[in-house]
Amino acid sequence: MSPIIDQHSIDFISHSAEQTRRLGERLGELLTGGDLLFFVGDLGSGKTCMIQGIGRGLGIETPITSPTFTLINEYVGRFKFYHIDLYRIEKIQEVFSFGLDDYLYGDGICAIEWAERADTLWPQEYLLVRPRYIDESKRGFTFTAVGTHYDRLIRAFKRNAFGIE
Repeated sequence: MSPIIDQHSIDFISHSAEQTRRLGERLGELLTGGDLLFFVGDLGSGKTCMIQGIGRGLGIETPITSPTFTLINEYVGRFKFYHIDLYRIEKIQEVFSFGLDDYLYGDGICAIEWAERADTLWPQEYLLVRPRYIDESKRGFTFTAVGTHYDRLIRAFKRNAFGIE
C-alpha cells in the first residue's frame, strides 16, 4: 500500500477488510472529543468496515454494526462514539427529528455514513472520508481535511498509519 499524499489529504488502497479495520484503528487512536468524520461512498465501499476499526482505536469492545435501520448506534470507549447512518433519510428535515445537530456540535465523536444527505448542515471543519470499491477485496480511501484541526489530524494519521512525516 503506497499512499498518495498532499498537505490536506491522503489516498490509499486497502487490500483486505482487516487491513481497512487496522487503518481505521490507527485513525481512531488519534481522535478526540468533538471530532467529525463524514463518509461519502457507495454501498459496499468499506464505510462500516473502516468505522469498525475506528471503534477499536477508541477502545470500544462491543461489536460495531451499521445503524441503517436505527439511524444511530452509540458506543463508549475513550470517548462517546456515535455511528450515524443517513442512508434511509429522504428529506433533510428528517435529521432534525433525531437531533443530528446535537451530535454534530456535541463532545462525542461522530462517524456519519451517507453524510452527503445532510451536507447543508456540515460545520466548517471536519474530516471527509471517501471510500470506493475497487474489487472483491480492495477498497480505496481518500481522507480530506477541512479545517486546521483536521489538517493536524491528517498529519498525525500519516505518521501513525504509514510512518510518513
